[in-house]
Amino acid sequence: MTRETIQAVATKPSQWASVLRVTSGNFLEQFDFFLFGFYATHIARTFFPSQSEFASLMLTFSAFGAGFLMRPLGAIVLGAYIDQVGRRKGLIVTLGIMACGTLMIALVPGYASIGLFAPLLVLLGRLLQGFSAGAELGGVSVYLAEMSTPGNKGFYTSWQSASQQVAIVVSAALGYGLNQTMAADTVNAWGWRIPFFVGCAIIPLIFFLRRSLLETDEFKSRTHHPSTREVFQSMAQNWSVVIQGMLMVALTTTTFYLITVYTPTFGKTVLKLTASDSLIVAFCVGISNFIWLPIGGAISDRIGRRPVLVGMSILAVLTTYPALSWLTLAPDFVRMLTVLLYLSFIFGMYNGAMVAALTEVMPAQVRVAGFSLAYSLATALFGGMTPVISTWLIETTGDKAAPAYWMSAAAVCSLIGAVLLYRRTDWERPATRVV
Repeated sequence: MTRETIQAVATKPSQWASVLRVTSGNFLEQFDFFLFGFYATHIARTFFPSQSEFASLMLTFSAFGAGFLMRPLGAIVLGAYIDQVGRRKGLIVTLGIMACGTLMIALVPGYASIGLFAPLLVLLGRLLQGFSAGAELGGVSVYLAEMSTPGNKGFYTSWQSASQQVAIVVSAALGYGLNQTMAADTVNAWGWRIPFFVGCAIIPLIFFLRRSLLETDEFKSRTHHPSTREVFQSMAQNWSVVIQGMLMVALTTTTFYLITVYTPTFGKTVLKLTASDSLIVAFCVGISNFIWLPIGGAISDRIGRRPVLVGMSILAVLTTYPALSWLTLAPDFVRMLTVLLYLSFIFGMYNGAMVAALTEVMPAQVRVAGFSLAYSLATALFGGMTPVISTWLIETTGDKAAPAYWMSAAAVCSLIGAVLLYRRTDWERPATRVV
């Protein structure tokens, strides 16, 4: 992290308040997503009962992944809305939709009480969350990019993902506390819902923080705000940038859901470690991500986005399978922690540069919609499918390290996306000179 980065942030205390306000919704989104992954076995028994644990988990992770299929639609509809009315108003709308989905999942009775309505309502809650998340990440990332100080865009935009890591740490700590204070049967019966209720309880606070958010100066300075039709036309004209951006995001979203949402299930059902061990690993991964993300962003501010993106993609391709093979050869807590922290390093460094890069390559008039659509397509096709595809790969191949195939494929896609996007010389300059 450069001296200029530290000084720029330190001399702008109000900047930290703005970062907190805008990223608070990210916290809620990832808090609920991680809980869904950690309590997948409990959710499966409650809402998707089956005689086969594999079939029950597949149904649960399919419902989890279905929410990601709504993200591209949310990116187009809500992203265009945010580009038209402003970052502040749009992000309040996305938070409201997200809160409805969170409340629905927390309050729905189990299959034993209301039958098929239970899984259908859970699915509806996931679809609402996916629809809002489609534009939430883009809106937050663009807001951070537009409020950043000169030469520090990578550092500022990295806090979009860093806020999600706080959610991972808090939810893992809650889960660990439940396991230590409640009997396993109690957690299975109803205790798993407690963290979801905690998420519902903090919704009013997040609304309060979002309502006090100020519009960015860059958005206010524009003399023309495009209509929804104009946003769609511009998106159609820039479809190649969106597709290449989607490829560039593939490694970020796949790695993130592999090392956070899927980790508890992987630890318990595949490696046969205890739930507490899996939660401690997830807790440590969240802290590690939080540390590496701003470092990756600040380094990309210094040397440019492309070297970080290309270097981390190649590293992922070459080392993911050997790392997971070493873990599954003799699984224990230390090996799982070591491997997951290594993958956290790859994720944090890559994503710290990637978010800023994606805001820079999108046309300014459709920045939120373009960013959101590229990110949402990658999440729908890669990240959101990671738990279900990882479960299927392990079952089909018999190789416990099989999730590495999926992550390596995503890394290849990201390498291709970064190379294609950075063929343009005006994007190859050091990021400190990008406005």
